[in-house]
Amino acid sequence: MKILQLCPRIPYPPHDGGAIAMYDVTSNLAAEGHEVTLLAINTPKHFQPASVMENVARVIAIPVNTDLSKRKAFLNLFKSVPYNLERFISREVESALTELLQKETFDIIQVEGLFMAYYVDVIRKYSKAPVIMRSHNVEYLIWERLAANEQSLLKKAYLKYLANGMKSFEKSYLNKFDAIASITEEDKIRMRELGCTVPIEFIPAGVEMARFQLNPEIKAKPKSLFIISSLNWLPNLEGIDWFLENVWKTVAKTLPNLELHIAGKSPPEHLLKLDLPNVFVHGFVPSAPEFMQQYDIMLVPLLSGGGMRIKIIEGMALGKCILTTPVGAEGISVEPGKEIYISDKAESWAQWLREYAAGTLPVTETGMAAAEKAKNAYDNRRIIQKFLQLYASYSPIKASS
Repeated sequence: MKILQLCPRIPYPPHDGGAIAMYDVTSNLAAEGHEVTLLAINTPKHFQPASVMENVARVIAIPVNTDLSKRKAFLNLFKSVPYNLERFISREVESALTELLQKETFDIIQVEGLFMAYYVDVIRKYSKAPVIMRSHNVEYLIWERLAANEQSLLKKAYLKYLANGMKSFEKSYLNKFDAIASITEEDKIRMRELGCTVPIEFIPAGVEMARFQLNPEIKAKPKSLFIISSLNWLPNLEGIDWFLENVWKTVAKTLPNLELHIAGKSPPEHLLKLDLPNVFVHGFVPSAPEFMQQYDIMLVPLLSGGGMRIKIIEGMALGKCILTTPVGAEGISVEPGKEIYISDKAESWAQWLREYAAGTLPVTETGMAAAEKAKNAYDNRRIIQKFLQLYASYSPIKASS
């Protein structure tokens, strides 16, 4: 098949959840013998040369300045499209997409997430190909949850404004697609509640198992915890701050040998200047699997956010015992208490850490069960077949061709 994939960034390197989810689809489609063209916004934050993925797909990269601007955010208050989406709307992208569709035909066009949904009208004008939107999140929910947890009245009001704008946009755009691939079952339900009537297929994000093979030379440090996430994303920072304030400050007093290691790109100043016992902020690490294997218990303290946490699946693949919240585990098929530990209560987290320090938390057994689940349910080789089955339902060209 000849497939066009629209992305809000060049998904390379595949270090964070969004990039991983997009890159793994591209690379696995190519591995199955399909011809993939990736038209991507090249943002200042994630700028890459178009040649960076030339061994996987043809990349058409359009530079767009998506950096946040207070002036533009203020002017956006008088517009119908919310600012966090407007940043990705570009005449240059429209022109490049129009030119491409006038010159070439595609069997399937896949739009990656709501931030590229605006361009569906251009696609419909110049192409007869079926258009699938892969929904990474129900976006309004992220901002709604952030607003609910925000203490500042001014920030809360603005977050609610963004949430309402995103919700309105999602309602008006979801039905413009032939079908939607939802990354979680929960999001599938939420899109139906928004009035989406087109077919929605649940296709979770997966893991490239070859990237997550255990290195026998790396032994996890005893009595160690770790967090790895993008440290410039508000829900991640909110969760880390909650854990440090409500859990760590309590357990650190009675468990002085316990260490916490935090890794991720772009850590904010307040994390870098933390003055807490046995908390180490590493910043960006070049190899997530290597970092994850150096420490014992994985923490994913999320109170907001949406979609699916790929880092949890990666941790499971490495056989990690994981502590998370209901929001963190959302969309992941796991059995609490057997394959993972789930709670949004600080005291539950503190108790698990006390049990871990005492050697009574079944860390090895939980990690082994998690690894088995990851292998059986989230291997990318299985996930890509779900996409191909979806494509075959809409394209006159067989997905095997």
